[in-house]
Amino acid sequence: MALTGLDIFKLTPKTNCKDCGNPTCMAFAMKVAQGAISIDKCPHISDEVKAKLDEATAPPMKTIKIGTGENEYSLGGETVLYRHDKTFVSKTLYSVAVSDAYTDEQNEKAFADVAHIDYDRIGERMRVDAIFVDYVSDGAKFLDLVKKANEKGRTLIINCADADLAAQALEIAAAGKPVLSGANASNYEAMNALAAKHGVVLGVTGKDLNELHDTVEKLEKAGNKNLVLDVTMANIKDTFAAAVQVRRAAIKDGDRTFGYPSIVNTARLAAGDRHLQTALAALFTLRYGSIVVLEGMSYADALPLYGLRQNIFTNPQKPMKVEPGIYPINGADENSVCLVTVDFALTYFVVSGEVERSGVPVNLLITDAGGYSVLTAWAAGKLSASSIAKFFQEADIENKIKNRTLVIPGKVAVLKGEIEDKLPGWKIIPSPPEAIQLVKFLRELNA
Repeated sequence: MALTGLDIFKLTPKTNCKDCGNPTCMAFAMKVAQGAISIDKCPHISDEVKAKLDEATAPPMKTIKIGTGENEYSLGGETVLYRHDKTFVSKTLYSVAVSDAYTDEQNEKAFADVAHIDYDRIGERMRVDAIFVDYVSDGAKFLDLVKKANEKGRTLIINCADADLAAQALEIAAAGKPVLSGANASNYEAMNALAAKHGVVLGVTGKDLNELHDTVEKLEKAGNKNLVLDVTMANIKDTFAAAVQVRRAAIKDGDRTFGYPSIVNTARLAAGDRHLQTALAALFTLRYGSIVVLEGMSYADALPLYGLRQNIFTNPQKPMKVEPGIYPINGADENSVCLVTVDFALTYFVVSGEVERSGVPVNLLITDAGGYSVLTAWAAGKLSASSIAKFFQEADIENKIKNRTLVIPGKVAVLKGEIEDKLPGWKIIPSPPEAIQLVKFLRELNA
């Protein structure tokens, strides 16, 4: 059970020294209990007490890090079963599978998918996050696939229950901090030793949840809490039940033995059926796959999957915003027309996309509107003639831009007169009400 603020307060020095930045030890304790600050902020708490508090205040699901550099990802750290309760923390990673059991053509196609899927959506880079290298029977081919996968610049998940072969694979790829998956009831000691030697995350599997639980307990007793759980069972129904039960046991029942991220292998559940794999990937993005494995991924698969993931793993308590400022598009300079809109991320990326498509040089001005859409910001008083004038002053627009034409969102054309009063010398032009109409509008304006 998580400690209350009062429980934590009893373990503090109770000196109210303010070295932690808080006025009292009680205030500090309350913030620690809420997760607002770390216990490490108090320089006077002993290591023993810190260890006790860290264990008690840690989320029910452990945060696990895999990969390195730009390919480093956090898994787990979840505190709720449902996004609307608070928020989900660590996004699902999508992994493309290669295997010694696949044909060379299948493997080459999977590697091509890794290179092909790479685009931006609402400020987030969308690409294949990992490569799942699966060993079935051909050790030489498997090691060759590990070498090829290691060259692709992605985090690897090396799935191999043969400890000797896994050791050879790690000699190739350990520097990238892959997941070594394949530990089970019969080989966990050897696999644990390998994971510890190379400092990598260990993936654990079992024929059912009871066996999985027992194996994880043994690994924890051996000192390894750097784990992920492969909850892929014999069929879709059992896998779904396992994924839900593991998450529920950790979050609701406080069973920390199951408090680890999970792997779901849709390539195994729906082998050869790409459409079903994509559907299952969507399902396990919602319930509760930390890493989802597919045989491959096309743009037709990626667009809905990554869109879903972005929606699910966006904090519902925080609006998606971009930084206010001047965004030159299509080579715009100080002589280019200006277009102002709000800082709501979706508005920005829709508008900027249409402006780019027009080919017309435009200075896109993003004003602080609290992360709201145009009409919502206007209704809330966040988008007004005064707020636009204030932004112009703070951003020093008049000294940075010589052009005196300002396009405002068509849905707030009613502000035209007020903006003209606030910005004398500027020509205010309302845009069409829909972003898709901007291409024709800007080309005619520029003609």
